[in-house]
Amino acid sequence: MKKSIVLIVAIFCFLGLNLVYVPYAISGTNLNDGARLFEINCSGCHINGGNIIRRGKNLKLKALTRNGYDSIESITDIVTHGKNNMSGYGDRISEQDINNLAKYVLNQAENNWKK
Repeated sequence: MKKSIVLIVAIFCFLGLNLVYVPYAISGTNLNDGARLFEINCSGCHINGGNIIRRGKNLKLKALTRNGYDSIESITDIVTHGKNNMSGYGDRISEQDINNLAKYVLNQAENNWKK
């Protein structure tokens, strides 16, 4: 039963985020750009840096460090290409926007996702 619920949530997130994708072009590199991109593309599964699919794979600094995603480059790579349950966004978000998003995620993790 528990696995079924997790699977249903995972499918909902995958389909929901991919069907409701809203193109959003941003120029510049400030954290507000990354925050907006995060809200549009990531917050469905990673609200406040958490992870509704796999709790241990959240965006808190401890988990990012443990999983090898504690740099702009590593976050950019997983956002671009995806991994396991996480879809890649390289075909939907520009390289500059992914970089802005990665900077935002790392900054938020370093500040414990405080608003």
